[in-house]
Amino acid sequence: MELKFILESILFSAQEPLSAKELKGLLAAASEHAEDSTPKAYKKVSVDEITTTLEQLAQEHAQAGRSYRLACVAGVWQFFSEAEYAPWIKALVGHKARPARLSQPALETLAIIAYRQPLTRAEVEQIRGVAVDGVLQTLLERGLVEQVGRAEAPGRPMTYGTTAVFLEYFGLRNLEGLPAADELRKVVVQKPETLLTVDPGLATAPPEDLKVVETPPAADPLAGSSPASTEPAPGSDLETQSTEPGAPHAG
Repeated sequence: MELKFILESILFSAQEPLSAKELKGLLAAASEHAEDSTPKAYKKVSVDEITTTLEQLAQEHAQAGRSYRLACVAGVWQFFSEAEYAPWIKALVGHKARPARLSQPALETLAIIAYRQPLTRAEVEQIRGVAVDGVLQTLLERGLVEQVGRAEAPGRPMTYGTTAVFLEYFGLRNLEGLPAADELRKVVVQKPETLLTVDPGLATAPPEDLKVVETPPAADPLAGSSPASTEPAPGSDLETQSTEPGAPHAG
């Protein structure tokens, strides 16, 4: 009995996609509960051997030109029906409500994150040239993007990356399956020298650069009158005294 047919039978009967590591666990579990020696022969099959066998099996299904195919999406393996048979399958299982399509700004932002991850919101905005607050929130809510850490920059801003849902959405096995986008990868992103933020009420410079401006205390309304001014009041005797040399003084 060949390994590829064992794996094919498991995936055909599985209710959800399975990774190569999960398939290895199933092979080991089968060997422990089997009465004959056949399952025990596959107890120590490696993950790499399982992956190689599944890739071979996927090629055989593709060459056979059947109505379904075997594919790895987001690191897990499962059978897919070919798209041209969708009308008949929909008649069987019914129509499922699909989420609204991503807008052009959302797709542009998602592409930047996918090719340059991990990166901060400010770095995305440098590349796009516009604010991405609302678009980024939409991608987070759809589960296509997630927070993956913090950047080594002033303020330690959050960094973002794509998720497994992103791979499923676009039918990708992993990020290496993204189309070539050398120009996007070459865009230079300047790291901020000081803390940058668009959030109101937050400091825009490190604490050591902030200066406290001292203001004089307010006058106490209950205190006495202020000291007399050294300037002569208009019409006073002091004003009539001449400051020119040799002028006579008042008696």
